[in-house]
Amino acid sequence: MDIESKQKLNKRTNDKLILLPWFIKEYINKKRRTLSPATLLNYCHDFIIFLEWLIKDNHFTGNMSDVPLTLLEKLTTQQIEEFLYYLELDLDNSKLTVNRKLSALKSLFNYLQNQAETKDLKPYLERNVMAKIEFNSIKEDQETIANRIGGKILRGDEFEHFRLFVAYDYGELNKKDKKLYNFHQRNRERDTAIISLILGSGLRLSEIVGCEPQDLDLKKCCVRVIRKGNKEQYVYFSELALHDLEEYLKVREERYQIDKTMKALFIAASMGPVGTTRRLTPRSVEKMVEKYAIAHGRPALTVHTLRHSFATRYHQENNDVPKLRNQLGHSAIQTTMIYTHLTNDELKKAVDNMDGQLIKLD
Repeated sequence: MDIESKQKLNKRTNDKLILLPWFIKEYINKKRRTLSPATLLNYCHDFIIFLEWLIKDNHFTGNMSDVPLTLLEKLTTQQIEEFLYYLELDLDNSKLTVNRKLSALKSLFNYLQNQAETKDLKPYLERNVMAKIEFNSIKEDQETIANRIGGKILRGDEFEHFRLFVAYDYGELNKKDKKLYNFHQRNRERDTAIISLILGSGLRLSEIVGCEPQDLDLKKCCVRVIRKGNKEQYVYFSELALHDLEEYLKVREERYQIDKTMKALFIAASMGPVGTTRRLTPRSVEKMVEKYAIAHGRPALTVHTLRHSFATRYHQENNDVPKLRNQLGHSAIQTTMIYTHLTNDELKKAVDNMDGQLIKLD
């Protein structure tokens, strides 16, 4: 993640901290070194929802910032279960989302009991109710996950069909709409480069928007990215992605009127009377992919399904799970194993084709 994005996330986190009790502020500040700015901001959102529920359910009267430690120590398991029901039934959170919010609370309570200490060297909390609460059981095997995403990804010639649609066909399709047509003409090299880079490398959304020109090694077809856990890695991309990146770089500076302070690789179209350039945001890239996907008749396509598409194709052509794991930046190889299930259809077709050959021989 680039420094500009980190600074924005840190500012939003600091704005949230004003609303929170002192011990949560302390926890967040202690975790700044080990957790990402995005995670810390999400934690703040989760804590606010929890504290709002405490007030709404009459466990405390007053401002969120005044909730005392003693209240947390006296909460019962039944009360926490009621909070989890509230998330699921009133806020319509999925079991996965409930687990994520419970994880944030477990981390906070663990800190208050096992890491933080008073001047008398005693823990902030003697009793940790969250340690008694279990996560929702979510049983979904790799084959189930593969089946769920299998119908959404690009396969075979669909890679090039979608790339060409972004590069040319979308403009032709909207030629009568001058606004859409001109906007596409202005940004088509950029958009094609982004699509090609995802389809040709499997980079995550955050890694795409965090790229800077100096991170690219065009001779070796690789790009330096910061992966989850703040790990630096050079990730290879395809020759086609190289071609599209070079086409974009030819027009980047003049087209977007970039000044020396702009470090981002992918630039948003200038807005306002001054025409200030800025880094494309993750949401902008998501909306861009969504726009092309809908127009192409594949509304299920997202940045993440494009990443899945790359991974599935890589596994089909190379059948090397350890290398694919490294390419995708997965911490656990079990995550990468999903793509072995995604290729089952192709294996079945290969077997069916063999049967067809035998029939011909007969």
